[in-house]
Amino acid sequence: MLVSRGSRTAALAVCATLLVTASGCGESSAEGDDDAPPASVRLYGTDGNMSNSFGAEFADQVGLLAGMKGTSPLTPLSDDFIGRLRAVDSQLTGFLYAGEAYDAVVITALAAQLAGNTDPADIAAQINGVTTGGEPCDVVARCLELARDGTDIEYRGISLKRGGFTDAGEPSTASYATLHFGENGQINDGKTEFVGAGDESTTTTAAPPPAKAQNGSGRGSGAPLKLGGLLPRTGDLSLAYPPLAAGAALGVEEVNAAGGVLGDSVEWFDGDDGTNPDVARATVARHVDEGVHVIIGAGASGISRAVLPDVVAAGLILFSPSNTDAGLSSVADEGLYFRTAPSDLLQGRALADVILRDGPQRVAVVARKDSYGEGLQENVRAELARAGIGPERIKLLTYELPEGADAPPIDFDSGAEEVKEFGADAILVIGFGESAEVIKALAAVGLPIAG
Repeated sequence: MLVSRGSRTAALAVCATLLVTASGCGESSAEGDDDAPPASVRLYGTDGNMSNSFGAEFADQVGLLAGMKGTSPLTPLSDDFIGRLRAVDSQLTGFLYAGEAYDAVVITALAAQLAGNTDPADIAAQINGVTTGGEPCDVVARCLELARDGTDIEYRGISLKRGGFTDAGEPSTASYATLHFGENGQINDGKTEFVGAGDESTTTTAAPPPAKAQNGSGRGSGAPLKLGGLLPRTGDLSLAYPPLAAGAALGVEEVNAAGGVLGDSVEWFDGDDGTNPDVARATVARHVDEGVHVIIGAGASGISRAVLPDVVAAGLILFSPSNTDAGLSSVADEGLYFRTAPSDLLQGRALADVILRDGPQRVAVVARKDSYGEGLQENVRAELARAGIGPERIKLLTYELPEGADAPPIDFDSGAEEVKEFGADAILVIGFGESAEVIKALAAVGLPIAG
């Protein structure tokens, strides 16, 4: 499992405040020839590619990722929770967003129970309140028991540990892991560090509607609660699907083992977002026909942006475990969009911290051309600039995403040459599974990637 480090290096102690406000601790005072090629180049990644499944994309170049480091929203997971996940999927090799998927299902179930019916608008009115201001609980069975009695609750589950949701329906605080790839192309758990971010004072203070105690079977309430999956079984983000699916499945299983919602078992309708707007829209349309009340997904922020108008038009809730695009905090959603993943405003600070610890002279930030990639790229740029890394020392590049299952791989040859000519000694790659081609292109032009 991922473990928290008991001690921190002196550099981390100095730079830790970057998670709240960036400072200049990564800026080197050494002087030298700016045109001299770097002796080595460090690779950095994000939640979309810092995973064991991403390492599998380099089976023919084992060791290329050695030393690559990056961040991911991740809470230290207990052995008990990991064991429960593996009881659902014994083949799990990573746990990215598994806790967030579990919490999205549980929060939805608790909100429906408190609302006393399955009407999406009534569930939405309870979701933020489930996470703040009531009697604390962190076990599904106990939380459901309180909700059935009409007791206001403050749910603290797997990913939601400190502050509750903001008015925008997202976590006010988060935990980030700094992850490192080892020589075998897999995450070296022994080097994982956890750092908190965010501000509990941004937690909503708005009171939800009064909770309704359950009377009888709850059959007159529109039960059963129906949840529809909109997770990336296929497409560029498919490497994140196993833990997302396992977390959601475990949530449904444990809610039903505790008696379900409104006197009936929660029903799950599977669905793929394909990391593709057309695939996702088709799945949403099918869920509407199936009578789904809440859609769990999408995986990628850009996919949620694409389908949200359809979801809102149908009067349903979209609840994502893994969307991080900061712009989604203010998206037009009529109060029907929620997420358990934190905004990339927080991840941008965490990534800047990780990069600045190594004292880079020139930083290239390569991102997929969508709302997630370009949004996080800008957040990181702003944090690096705040720390004293001037525009002449930062190069921003994006790459177009292939369209269609039969599209050729990304061609980043010219971009790799630009990075080489720029003389970057630090390269951040923001993307999903497709970003493997970017890293391979960087290596192919002879950049001395540090191992």
